[in-house]
Amino acid sequence: MRIVVAAVPGAGKTTALQILSRMRPDITIVNFGDHMYNIAAKKYGIKQRDKMRKTLELGVYRQIQCEAAKKISKIDGKVVIDTHLAIKMDKGLFYPGLPLNVAKLLSPDYVVLIELDPKIVIERRLKDLSLKHRTTTAAGTISEFRIRELETEEEINLHQMINRYYAVAISTLTSALIKIIDLRKVSQTEPFAHAKHIAEELSKMFTP
Repeated sequence: MRIVVAAVPGAGKTTALQILSRMRPDITIVNFGDHMYNIAAKKYGIKQRDKMRKTLELGVYRQIQCEAAKKISKIDGKVVIDTHLAIKMDKGLFYPGLPLNVAKLLSPDYVVLIELDPKIVIERRLKDLSLKHRTTTAAGTISEFRIRELETEEEINLHQMINRYYAVAISTLTSALIKIIDLRKVSQTEPFAHAKHIAEELSKMFTP
């Protein structure tokens, strides 16, 4: 089974998938952006993953997306693909993280969207920007500096809405089922409660 997991940057998806990896070693966690970066670094000399979308020409970016998808499609077993469905470009434009030709190559069984209060997203992005080196958190996960754009609450809400539109498009093409993990309904009763909740929900999806 293959699940695509997406959220806006700073939603805590990477942390949740690190926890899932420890909970379920039988599940392969694949980062779509890392696969793209490995190709871009080798072929085009890109030095930082977050700069791909601002440095590469759109045609080249699309080609790299297809190459990454072809490699990931060959991975068997229980697979979670960590990606972004709507990528924020310059001038407020959005680009599909999984265009339909790429989604068809991946052929996911599920598309999972993680959504949460924009205020929390802003707090987490500020925290990411403050990191100077890789840090081990209290949950045993790894955090590190990332280039994060500081958006308003309205902009983050729009981004989450566009993620839904792209998820519907992918579902229409591939017949993938859509699941929304709405963290606005989950209390942060303890540190990393959101990340643990995401990991548990994803784990259940692989349980018969």
